[in-house]
Amino acid sequence: MSVHPELDTVRRAALIARVYDLRQPPTYLSAPISAVARHTTQNLRIILFSPFFDQEAQPTSNERDADSGDQAKYEFSPTGHWDDVQKLLTYVYVQATKVAQDMNRVLMDIDVLLKVPRESFDAELIQDAERTYRIAPLYPQSPPLPGESDDRSDILVLQPEHHSHSPRQSIIPTPSDPTLPPLFPISALGGTFDHLHAGHKILLSMGAWISREKLIVGVTDDVLLKNKVHKEVLEPLPVRTARVRGFLELFKPGLQYDVVPISDVYGPTAWDPNIQALVASKETLPGAASIHKHREENGLPALRTFVIDVISSSEASLDDRDAEALKNTKMSSTFIRQWIVETRARIDRSPPAAS
Repeated sequence: MSVHPELDTVRRAALIARVYDLRQPPTYLSAPISAVARHTTQNLRIILFSPFFDQEAQPTSNERDADSGDQAKYEFSPTGHWDDVQKLLTYVYVQATKVAQDMNRVLMDIDVLLKVPRESFDAELIQDAERTYRIAPLYPQSPPLPGESDDRSDILVLQPEHHSHSPRQSIIPTPSDPTLPPLFPISALGGTFDHLHAGHKILLSMGAWISREKLIVGVTDDVLLKNKVHKEVLEPLPVRTARVRGFLELFKPGLQYDVVPISDVYGPTAWDPNIQALVASKETLPGAASIHKHREENGLPALRTFVIDVISSSEASLDDRDAEALKNTKMSSTFIRQWIVETRARIDRSPPAAS
């Protein structure tokens, strides 16, 4: 990969790139993402653009893709392409997270956002960045992205990695479940969300992805966390709640977010008949089963459950090619708290600097 000579280390950076195809991971982004992550110390915001992220005007069989000009053969459904979007988010988060962890920047904040090319570029997304990059298009006919005009000398251009990416046929994958409604009016999910990390953000992103009006997020109350490992460095409830809301409003503005404390596994799913979908990770499926049983016993409508394949280093069930990278990417609050405790102990053991 050709790296811009001005690529230097900054606290906050933004990276703008295209996604052409949901059928395969964007391997052409791997090296640029890794390079930028290596030169960022606090916050990296990766903004991905694709016509497939448009949840209002979905492509139909009579339209052509804006980037490649290819005929679209399938209707695009956000819920029907759950697996494809989840794999995309996981792949991109892993590229940045594994670099941050290798460089001992475990608390580095990484955000991956999905935007539509025709949207007016929100300058606030990059206004805090000390350095903004964009990845050059794979194809000359690709229309410019918002904020990608030639006069933006402040945005540095990186070249995509050598690739075998060839979306010359239909680039919209067949929906994994074409019987699903495109979106659910109200969805729900829950978690502790301590030291919000990439696994949490994938879970929250996918909850927002399938929701049309409202996403309810239950955040575990402090009273239920007394047996957590290294509970002394757990973030307090107001901090965890604020970080969840802040990320969601960044990921999908305009959706209503009810971020509420919960003191049991159910939260609002115990009584709210308007919830239609439940988002869970594999590690929380027993809790999801309890919710379904409770709703059935109390005459509440059944929920459609969507499962996140990967939320921590111990849950590597995506493609085999990603398994090794995922094992080495510790997406867990327990790992982060352990790192904080060990880092503090190491600092305490260090001899004082000579005066």
